Amino acid sequence: MSVFYELRGMPAHSVLLLQTREEALNYPKGDIALAFCESCGFISNVAFDPTLHEYSAKYEATQACSPTFNAFAHRLATRLIDRYDLRGKDIIEIGCGQGEFLTMLCELGDNRGIGFDPAYTSRTNDGQAQHRISFVKDFYSERYAGHRCDFLCSKMTLEHIQRTADFVSTVRRSLEDQPGTTVFFQVPDVTRILRELAFWDIYYEHCSYFCSGSLARLFRRCGFDVIDLTVDYDGQYLMIEARPGDGKGEVVVEGEDDLGDLSRDVAYFAQDCQHLLEAWKSELRENHRAGRRTVLWGAGSKGVAFLTTLDIRHEIEYAVDINSYKHGTFMAGTGQQIVAPEFLKEYSPDVVIVMNPIYCDEIQRELSRMRVRAEVRLVSERREVSEIEKSRRSRSVLV
Repeated sequence: MSVFYELRGMPAHSVLLLQTREEALNYPKGDIALAFCESCGFISNVAFDPTLHEYSAKYEATQACSPTFNAFAHRLATRLIDRYDLRGKDIIEIGCGQGEFLTMLCELGDNRGIGFDPAYTSRTNDGQAQHRISFVKDFYSERYAGHRCDFLCSKMTLEHIQRTADFVSTVRRSLEDQPGTTVFFQVPDVTRILRELAFWDIYYEHCSYFCSGSLARLFRRCGFDVIDLTVDYDGQYLMIEARPGDGKGEVVVEGEDDLGDLSRDVAYFAQDCQHLLEAWKSELRENHRAGRRTVLWGAGSKGVAFLTTLDIRHEIEYAVDINSYKHGTFMAGTGQQIVAPEFLKEYSPDVVIVMNPIYCDEIQRELSRMRVRAEVRLVSERREVSEIEKSRRSRSVLV
């Protein structure tokens, strides 16, 4: 594997609830060395140390506060239920978080569910399916192979696992006598990250990165037959559907033969990412010198990666998030306080950097409701260094 991107001293976790600025600044750190395999397309942090991780009740990664995300989750759940006739069936979710998606599958399809996640916190669940769902506060492993299911899903979890083939093989062995079970996995699409130079989507928890081809090759190698590969959520999420088999099926998606394109994408990222980093540093320094108040909207992993990669501290004081569990806590690595949207009414920022463009309309509506006028800056909207000094043209939000 060839290393093409390196970062030193990155927070080992991005979404733990850190109660003081001192705790956030001093949280354990690790290094990132992204390496690319030209044979299979797998990308991994070869400097990863799993002992630094702390998946516990302090881990707060839910996205269910967003109407935009909930609409996507509902659409996805409905599609899976209809496609695989998930009605009155048994479902397992690995890495279920607080169980929102598992609950949705069970409510919409009258199914029964078991969720596995060491960070599950037993929040109140008043849904109609609560008596049909149970949760195990543990990592999924061979010890749970006895749980049978008709559908097994895992969303945004595989990228946190270093030895991905070992894990997927564990899932395959658990389904040895269940050939009709469908498996669904969702991970970030590394192709988009590379092509957008999205350095804010590279952080320590994510030690494994996949394109369509490498994800399909992984599942076939581990004894699955691939049913489908799709990309959704504005190109951010890569999803695979598969069933236990011999792994010898033919290529099912034209885009799966992507090694050549991926090699070029890796080379592009390695060559041009530093230029984008310098442009962002220059812009934020200029805003600070000019007395323009800048806030980040999105205090999750993307926000932490953005701030720590650029080593931004004084230039940005606050990060906004709609998740009330995060309010009053601090960003790992750089120590910005996380505040509720209402805080902006008094703070009156000049610039709001939106960490995930898919939420832009949602955020603009909220700013408009609060009568906050600010330049809304998409993190994916590139500006050359030479443009920074003349960037007074703003995309203002007027209420």
